[in-house]
Amino acid sequence: MDPTSKAGQNPKPMIQQTRSHLLHSNLSRAFTKSSILHPQQTFTSRLRAVDQPYSCSTSPSSSSANMANKSMPTDSSLPGENFEPRQSSTSPDYKPDPSKSLPLSPARQRLVDDILDLYSCKPTIEKVKRYTLDCVYDDQFVYANDRYKMAGQWFALPKLFTDSKNLGYEVVRSDREVIQFKNEQSWTFKGIPKTAVINALVSLSLDPATVDADFMQIKYHKDQANEKDYSHTGLGFSFKKWQADEVVKHMDGEEVKAFEADKGAGKEHVRKHGSGEEEGGAPRKDW
Repeated sequence: MDPTSKAGQNPKPMIQQTRSHLLHSNLSRAFTKSSILHPQQTFTSRLRAVDQPYSCSTSPSSSSANMANKSMPTDSSLPGENFEPRQSSTSPDYKPDPSKSLPLSPARQRLVDDILDLYSCKPTIEKVKRYTLDCVYDDQFVYANDRYKMAGQWFALPKLFTDSKNLGYEVVRSDREVIQFKNEQSWTFKGIPKTAVINALVSLSLDPATVDADFMQIKYHKDQANEKDYSHTGLGFSFKKWQADEVVKHMDGEEVKAFEADKGAGKEHVRKHGSGEEEGGAPRKDW
């Protein structure tokens, strides 16, 4: 019996602080040995590594410093890696206050609505087209560096979750480079009578070629569920990239196949920062 509930009552929702904790606790139940190439032991050990702190004494790379100090590129032909937003926070609390949300133009609102639908297990081909061919998606569990891998992730969500709902969001930045919002999302795994509520900071780096268009696109999508940015180093990052590379191989739906040509999109080397804090080119902000 659920220790948080009384006899005869429905289990109470379980609230977790980070998506990585949620996935660590439950995702291994969603994949079987027959659905992934690696044994379950390897899968579980790498999953746990994502939550381990990474310590690095090296100084930040020049690319990290540039990302912290320079504006986003204006050349749309550059691959998504060039559009990474970098920031850390004084607090891991990203709970949104919708009453403080910045207003959006109709085109920007439609973009945000489509992204929230993707989070809410409502993927469509048209919504995944919100990303450029050479986009990057980056969160605590995934590093997908083209739209084909991205499609694999979004269309996999309904296979993992019975329900996902947006509980509110607060736009904190909206300019020609980035749309950024605090997001609160509930997640209920299949076969598990628990619902977790996750607060995160979502940063969408906009494609310069479509920033004034009716159908705007995204170059880099980052989802941060705690105060640190991502270092892109260590075993945890290796697992993030491995997971994105493997999941799409087991998604045989026509929706994902529609993006198969995108796996040849231009890519550049992963930007390694050595740290998820200021020394890794992630200036600290008070949200």
